[in-house]
Amino acid sequence: MSEKNRDGKRMARERLAAEREKQRAADKRRRALIVGASVVCVLGLAAVIGVVAANAGKNKGSASSGPVVAPSGAQGKDSLAIPVGKDGAKATLTVWEDFRCPACQAFETAYRPTLHELVDAGQLRIEYHLVTLIDGNLGGTGSRNAANAAACAQDAGKFRDFHDVLYENQPKETDDAFASNDKLIALAGKVQGLDTPAFQKCVRNGTHNSWVVKSNQAFQAAKFDGTPTVLLDGKNIYQDQTMTPAKLKQLVEDANKQ
Repeated sequence: MSEKNRDGKRMARERLAAEREKQRAADKRRRALIVGASVVCVLGLAAVIGVVAANAGKNKGSASSGPVVAPSGAQGKDSLAIPVGKDGAKATLTVWEDFRCPACQAFETAYRPTLHELVDAGQLRIEYHLVTLIDGNLGGTGSRNAANAAACAQDAGKFRDFHDVLYENQPKETDDAFASNDKLIALAGKVQGLDTPAFQKCVRNGTHNSWVVKSNQAFQAAKFDGTPTVLLDGKNIYQDQTMTPAKLKQLVEDANKQ
């Protein structure tokens, strides 16, 4: 073999090794992004009680008033869970989320296609619990107002679609854009048949605000680490760093074989 050929093969091997290292670095960055986002929301949990107390006199809009009105079809203890999927599904995923939380958006982006597939196949039922973690940490009412709007969408039978729209249009964590009812109503226009006078009235009146506050209190009482908290049949799977959409799908399919 000529010296030129040997050099060519050596350079090809080096390029291949460099590409592999580049891919490993990209994978590591993606994992770090999700973990980093989770840390942000966890830090919010650590600060939530103290910051809420400190801001109680500053932001009257964050206070709850009026009766606790659960959205249509809400289930579970105190009617705090919004169900998606068939009641008879053999596997149940419990998800605690905050519409302002970047880690929740990361989870939704990665897992949504798989969750939709399993729900539509009748294999999985999801129970969504809405949380106001970021409001407590950074101030504002975007978490609460978005959760109220999602509950209003549940009244209209459009929760899943509007839930997805909110995450697809999530502002930066420090931007309390979801505090604007006008913005939430504008986003409802992306869901066919949702932007109705009844929906607008529900959003503007904060019909489910007290229910959202009660849901957040249940989250705090459960002493979860942060959002998203994702439980499959009671087991916290989001803490499993080996979890992937494919692995979750396999777990659900295994549950349906029993």
